[in-house]
Parts: sequence; C-alpha cells; structure tokens
Amino acid sequence: MQVVATAGHVDHGKSTLVRALTGMEPDRWAEERRRGMTIDLGFAWTALPSGAVLAFVDVPGHERFVPNMLAGIGPAPAALFVVAADEGWMPQSAEHLAALDALGVRHGLLVVTRSDLADPAAATGQALAEIAATSLGRVDALAVSAVTGAGLPELRAALDRLAASLPVPEPAEPVRLWVDRAFTIKGSGTVLTGTLGAGELRTGDELELTGTGQRVRIRGLQTLGCQVDRVAGVARVAVNLRGVAREQVGRGDALLTPGRFQQTDLVDVRLAGDPVVELPAEVTLHVGSAAVTARVRPLGADTARLRLDRPLPLRIGDRALLRDPGRRHVAGGVTVLDVVPPRLGRRGAAVARAAVLAGLDGRPDEPGELARRGLARRADLERMGVTVATAPVAGDWHADPAHWRDLGRRLVDEVARWAQAHPLEPGMPVETARRLLDLPDRALVEALLAAPLVAREGRISRAGVTGVLPEQVARAVRRVGAELAERPFVAPEAARLAEFGLGHREIGAAVRAGALLKLADNVVLLPDAPEQAIRVLAELPQPFTLSTARQALGTTRRVAVPLLELLDRRGATRRLPDDARIVLSGAGGP
Repeated sequence: MQVVATAGHVDHGKSTLVRALTGMEPDRWAEERRRGMTIDLGFAWTALPSGAVLAFVDVPGHERFVPNMLAGIGPAPAALFVVAADEGWMPQSAEHLAALDALGVRHGLLVVTRSDLADPAAATGQALAEIAATSLGRVDALAVSAVTGAGLPELRAALDRLAASLPVPEPAEPVRLWVDRAFTIKGSGTVLTGTLGAGELRTGDELELTGTGQRVRIRGLQTLGCQVDRVAGVARVAVNLRGVAREQVGRGDALLTPGRFQQTDLVDVRLAGDPVVELPAEVTLHVGSAAVTARVRPLGADTARLRLDRPLPLRIGDRALLRDPGRRHVAGGVTVLDVVPPRLGRRGAAVARAAVLAGLDGRPDEPGELARRGLARRADLERMGVTVATAPVAGDWHADPAHWRDLGRRLVDEVARWAQAHPLEPGMPVETARRLLDLPDRALVEALLAAPLVAREGRISRAGVTGVLPEQVARAVRRVGAELAERPFVAPEAARLAEFGLGHREIGAAVRAGALLKLADNVVLLPDAPEQAIRVLAELPQPFTLSTARQALGTTRRVAVPLLELLDRRGATRRLPDDARIVLSGAGGP
C-alpha cells in the first residue's frame, strides 16, 4: 500500500475526484456533504491497475481549515495536487504548495479537474511552473473530468506509476504513528487512526503514547476496513488500544516505538523560507499531525531555537513547517538540527551556537554528535535518530575519541595535583575525580584508569609512587625510628605517637610511603621488623608458642599477636592446630 494526500484550493474538486477514483465518500460529516465542502480529513482507497492499493487522505482546501489540511499532508509521502481548469491557480493553491514544499514532499501528480468546463492548458501550464520551483520539481500532469470520466483511466495509470516509484521503508524502522483521528467503538474501546510512514505494527505490541507518556498495548489492527494481525508502512491504519480512555488522546499525539524518539520541547532548526529575523515571536510548528505554538529565538541567518508549548517526539533530520497564524502565512519549512540542544546561559553562547549550527545539515551522524557532545549514552543517541556503530567506553556510554583521550590526560594531571595538595591522603577519591572532570557517571572515571594510574578502595593514585612525606611527618618518623633502633619490637604507645605528631592520617601517609609498618591501630614498627623477627624466631626450638615468641622478641602481646599473624599471612611461619608455630624452611634464620 501507498498513501497520497490531496492538495489544492477549496472547491477545485478534490473530494469529487477521490470519490470518482475510489467509489467511496471521503467526506465523513453530514455538514461536509450538505455544504459540499471538506472541513476535516477524509479517507478512501482503491485498487490500481497493477493490483497495488492506494489510500487517499483528502484534505480541506478552505483557508479556515489549513491546520486540518496540514495534519493530513504531514505524514503522507506523496501529494495529488488538484487545480480546476475553469479557475486556475488560486490563493490556497499557493499556500498548499508552499506547505508541501516546506515539508519537503518530493513525489506527486498534478491533476487539472473540470476539464469539461474549460480548456485545461492555461491552468496546467501555470500550475506546472509553480510546482517546478518547489521540492516536488517536475511532475506528470493530467486533465480529467470527474463528471464525464474523461482522463480517469489515464490518471489511474499515472497513480500506479507514482505508487511504484515511492520508497518503501524498512519494517525494522521505529514506529511513529501520528494520530489524525481518535474515537470510541462500542465494545472495542478507543481507536486511533493515522498514516504509518515506517516500521511495523503487530497485535499485542507495546507502544508509547505521547499524550500521557504511558505504555499501551495494541488490542487490534485494521487497514482498509479489514482486521489484520500486522501491518507495515506505508499504510493507513486504525489501532485499537487497550486501557486508554478516549479523552486521553487526540490529533497531534503519536504512538511510538518505546525509547526511539526524543520527547522534547526545545529544538534547534534550520529555516528555508522567510528570513529568521522577520519571524514573529510566536509561530505554529506543524509536524506530522501535530500543531504546537513555538517561541522563536533567532540564532543565525537561517537558524533558530524553538521552544514548544508541549513536547513532541522528534529526531534529527525531521521536516516540519512554520506558519504565522496571524498572517495566515506559511513562513517556511524547517529541518530539525538538534533535539537536545545545549543551554545558552553564558555571554557569547548564542553566537557560538549559531556557528555550530551553520555546519550542520540535519543528517544524524554519530561521529559528529559525539564530537559536539563529548559523551552520550547509546539510548540517547538512538532517540535522536543516530545509528550507533562504535563500542561503548563504559556501560552504555559512547565517547568522542579525542575527548576521551583528553579526559585521560586531565585525570593524570588532576591526580598529580591532588597528591601534591593532599600529601597525607591515600589518593584522590573517585567521586572527586568525577566532579573535577565534570563526568556524569563514576563508571567513566573507572574506565579512564590506565597506567600510570591505579585505583584502590575508591581512591586513585599513581602506581609505584609513594610520594614525599611532609617534613613534619618525616621528622616524626625519624624519632620513631630512633626509639625502635635498640628495641625494634617495642611499638610506641598511641600517646607517644601523638607526642611525636603522628595521628591516623600521618601514620597512613608514612605507611604508604614505606617509612613505617602498621600492624594494627596505633601499632607501628619499622618496615624491616618482620625480617628481623624471623631471624630471632628461627633460632628458637621449633615449634614455639606465642609466649615464647613474645619473650624472645622482647615485646608485648599487643605487638606479638599482630606480628605473628602477619608472618603467617606472608608464609614465613605456620600456625599449628595447638596454636604453636614453626618457621618455614627458607623464611629466614642463620
């Protein structure tokens, strides 16, 4: 199936033409049929000569109903542009064409209706000239009469060719179904309709509903009046949802593949149309079937920031339309450049941002996005519309290679500065490093660790670098060393250490520097004490007891117990079942 939207001035025969092609009545309202004027969107379909099915979205032509018209043509990939032979080019012809051009529609046909009332040549020539200057370019033109049937077979053949030329999206693409109708069917609940531009819907699928943000499940699907289990874009579909009240959804909402679109109320865009500086402060942004008020902040010659009055599911590269409702004027088309733009709080930020936007083309590009952002999560990139091909640096974080290398260099520098400023600390806390590098996740700090840096117990330091003790600590250590010189196993008491100026932080620094050996809290010896102890213990009759060892070492249980436990851990001694010990062969001795 393919979908085509009608376009053209009011009363030029769009609905009559659809009726003649399909045998269906596109005008759904009794008032539309009574007045002979389309007010809201109509839908019909037909089988083409090739057997392909073509669905029509019939839009109103009157200027009062332009928002309805834009809701219809927004999601459609092609247009059937209608001009009456007896009236020719008219004001709404121009506005509808401007809308198609703004949205970047590239496929269509020109149909000159009422050819039984006037020679279609003049209307055809002018319309082709106007259309050729837009995104539609050169199109086929046909003259028809829905009353006499003249030209309808040729039009069917042309529609067949048009349908065959339209791109067919991949079913694996994410779904974004813009809602153009919502209603209730007794016994079934809420039903939404829209043009499925890409992706695939299946009964039972879970989707995200933008109006409420809730996850919803598809209860049933219908296309072209038939119940189906699955449908792939491009197609007109009706979706029956489970557990959704009619009041919770309406035109301009969307059903989305969860996690694949950025819900945003702030976008940076490029405008093709009126100069950005001439835009009013507020315009209406039309995208898909949605129409929202947008406040404009000009940034560059053709770029601007739009703040929307409600979030929309947008991606980089989306096409939308800006309309000035006060002048009833299409200001131009916009290409979405960024759906998560940076804040502009500092002086000069707007000028710098304009320079960045000048180099963007609206194509989602992973290297470019990472270069601008430095770091980004895979899920965030995918919501922007970026295809992620690189490996993450940590968890689901991806990084620009140059930025990542710079972060690694900065971490080494910050650790060195920290060590110099905090000589008594065992290293920089990981959380401190995260803040200094302005990283969003501690896992990124850990992933940056590489030689010469190491992390122990939540702190980062240079491997093999013990640092230089502050002079007052070094002096205190020398005093401890002098006291232990004659009696190497008589550890100074806590009060004595405090008298030397050695508290917990100073002792920790001395231990890390290799100047002291810590056996337990406030129990310190010189670093070579274990080797000296083994030499003494190896001369004792084997095995020996704790009491024998304590006497031989000339110390107290306060020192002997943790010292022997250290020797056990090092494999220099072995504790026997009766708590006696032996010195292991090769551990020391004469």
